Amino acid sequence: MIVAQALTKKFDQFTAVDALTFRVRAGEILALLGPNGAGKTTTVRMLAAILNPTSGWATVAGFDVVREARTVRQHVGVLTEMPGLYLRMTALPYLDFFGRLWGLSARQRAQRSESLLRRFGLWETRDQRIGEYSKGMKQKLAIIRAMLHDPPVLLLDEPTSAMDPHSAKLVRDAIVSLRDERRAIVVCTHNLAEAELLADRIAIIRLGRLVLLGTPRELKAQLLGPPLMEVRLIGSVDGLAPRLADIVQVEAQGEGWFCYRATNPVDVNPRLLRRLAALGQQVVTISEVPRTLEDVYLRVVEEPS
Repeated sequence: MIVAQALTKKFDQFTAVDALTFRVRAGEILALLGPNGAGKTTTVRMLAAILNPTSGWATVAGFDVVREARTVRQHVGVLTEMPGLYLRMTALPYLDFFGRLWGLSARQRAQRSESLLRRFGLWETRDQRIGEYSKGMKQKLAIIRAMLHDPPVLLLDEPTSAMDPHSAKLVRDAIVSLRDERRAIVVCTHNLAEAELLADRIAIIRLGRLVLLGTPRELKAQLLGPPLMEVRLIGSVDGLAPRLADIVQVEAQGEGWFCYRATNPVDVNPRLLRRLAALGQQVVTISEVPRTLEDVYLRVVEEPS
């Protein structure tokens, strides 16, 4: 649904985006991560046919972002970091105005507006001026505007910014449901926990270049090594490590617990449990020590350039 090949954008002598290559399939969410100034917003603007690339190319929904820019814009819903709402209007006339721009019929405009306002919990405030909305409510209305024409591709820049936990969950659930409807979605966010929760794949950009691309599990394995497993026992673990050395190498231990790495947990863990039982050890739990996307991200962005 989205194809970018060596996509590059220069502003005079400054290279904002440097030869990005990636794809996003229908029914997939790609989280685009990177520090401020990494090139995320510039990338989104090129995919939305707002900025022309300096070199390279991209297609969205099968249309070239330069040669078929108008058609691309008809197939894309964009949420920018600064949504630019018309604060003196109320929600229904506001959405009706944009529905007219998209060429929707009066019936389509009314049905889509009501459906989306109800979906995002704004129907009861439809007669309130947008300027009186909270920041989170304004953000939800901007997302509704992006979805109004039912686009197959969504480009969302910080979609849950400034939202309370309930509203943020509502938006996340909506994004997941849109993926289930076979849309391609790119989410730019600084919320790493949210990115890990939402995204099928993660792309990390640094200084305009794509430095990592893969599923959260793949990126963790690539940068953080094999999973770290923790075993908790009843009683002491003193002297236990040498008796397990042919199965695992104990990396750390304490009162009633020890940790090891397992490249193939499906093979190693059952063997370890059998050995511990044979040694008379009572196992309370065996579990993988959580590793977050934040661990991966910080490892990447903190490396010297």
